[in-house]
Amino acid sequence: MDNKPAAAAQRQAAMISIRDVHVAYGQPGKPARKILNGVSLDIVPGEFISIVGQTGCGKSTLLRLVLAEEMPASGQVLLEGSPRTRPDRHCGYVPQKYSLFPDRTVLDNITFGLEVTEVGFFGNLSPARRVRRQEFQAEAFGYLRRMGLRESDAIKYPHQLSGGMQQRVAIAQALIMRPKVLLMDEAFSALDPGTRLGMQRLIKDLWRETGTTILFVTHNPREAVILATRVIALGRTGGDDDGANVVLDLPVPDACDEQRVAGFIRRVEQSTFPDGLRTEEVDAAEA
Repeated sequence: MDNKPAAAAQRQAAMISIRDVHVAYGQPGKPARKILNGVSLDIVPGEFISIVGQTGCGKSTLLRLVLAEEMPASGQVLLEGSPRTRPDRHCGYVPQKYSLFPDRTVLDNITFGLEVTEVGFFGNLSPARRVRRQEFQAEAFGYLRRMGLRESDAIKYPHQLSGGMQQRVAIAQALIMRPKVLLMDEAFSALDPGTRLGMQRLIKDLWRETGTTILFVTHNPREAVILATRVIALGRTGGDDDGANVVLDLPVPDACDEQRVAGFIRRVEQSTFPDGLRTEEVDAAEA
């Protein structure tokens, strides 16, 4: 088992600290099922973390803990030294199935978070509110362009967009809030292979441009390696009743030739899929 943290994480102060976190889900009259069993991680500012593991090992649970949508049974989740107690604008979230409001235009979807944060400061019909709304819309058009969308797309509704376009809008919706951390939960798995490849390039370019700390959940070892500066694999080292822990903490250099990439992928596969499932099988299952 390889649990050595990335060298960068040893040198810098952590932005996110996950300390001995335990999570269990139970039903009345039944014993609780352990999901995470003593997970500890430090994540430094600007890292791109891919989180991999088999279905049910707690990848999405870990994101929800950082988002503060869920609380651990024991242990702590800290952002810049402060415990996470509720969702806020410090953490943006992009789920697998596009978090867009179907009755709002693309432009209104992107500006929604900004407008909600200022509802308590300006009345809906006040001149100050109208000025701020114009400023929000101008910023939203900037994000549309950065996402590779046209300004004419601003007046469309989500059902008029392709899956890839919807996901671009969802990412813009999260990034316009300028979060310190962007959480992405299987964000590309519902896309066709060509669109998925384009989205991988887009998010890597945006990460380089903005320096946002990203936690990216994926089932795909290749996607994990080519995107991340560090791959975290979760797995159960005991029986099925044991919760998952970190079974691999693998730094990935920013520039790798194909041979090195293949080597990293093999290490992730060996830790994540001990039963022999390989990357090409994952690709086929998700296609």
